[in-house]
This record gives sequence, C-alpha cells and structure tokens, in this order.
Amino acid sequence: MNRTPGRRPPRVAEAIREAVAEFLTAEARDPRIGLVTVTAVKVTPDLKRAVVAVMVHGDGEAKEQSRRALTHAAGAMRRVIGERLRIKTVPEVVFELDEELERAARIDRLLAELRQEKA
Repeated sequence: MNRTPGRRPPRVAEAIREAVAEFLTAEARDPRIGLVTVTAVKVTPDLKRAVVAVMVHGDGEAKEQSRRALTHAAGAMRRVIGERLRIKTVPEVVFELDEELERAARIDRLLAELRQEKA
C-alpha cells in the first residue's frame, strides 16, 4: 500500500526536536558542545534524514567546535531517537548551524546606522 506522508513528517520532526533538545540538556557529556538551542528540525518525506538546525552561542571557534562535537554525537542521538520514538526507520541525524538570528541582528544594526546617518 502506497501511503502519502501527510502530517507524519512534521509530527516526527517535532518529536525529534524534543528528543535532541532533551539529550543535549541532560545526557550529552562532550564538553565541546557549548550552549546550543535546537531551533528547528526538517525531516524528509520518507523519514530517512532529519536536518537539525541549531543555534550555537559563542564566537566563531566555539560554534565550529560545537558543530564538530554535534556531528560526532549524531550516532548516539540517532540511537536515543530510535529508543524514544519507537519508529521503524530512524532517520540519519545531520546538524546545521542556524544563523538566522545573527543575520536579523546584523540587518537591524545596519538599518540603525542608516537612520543615524540620515539624522
């Protein structure tokens, strides 16, 4: 039977977001993982891949160090996701840095500078 994905990927994405956030808060032991906020999770329609967007607080080196540590911990997170969600296909976990807030702050600064120049 060929089923259409419907609402399942968004529900699975939200469950993965919660599981990853809980793992990072309570179980992650890698000191290289700094202050990290899970901002979004996108799951492919076939549920084989989950892209976890994270915002890492700190400077450029801290962000890169945290990204590497998160990539290293992806296997452990996949195992945790499989245990908590009890789904047949546990997606591959891939991390990407979410720099949306930084871009927005930069735009706000630039606009403020333009307003000051006009005044």
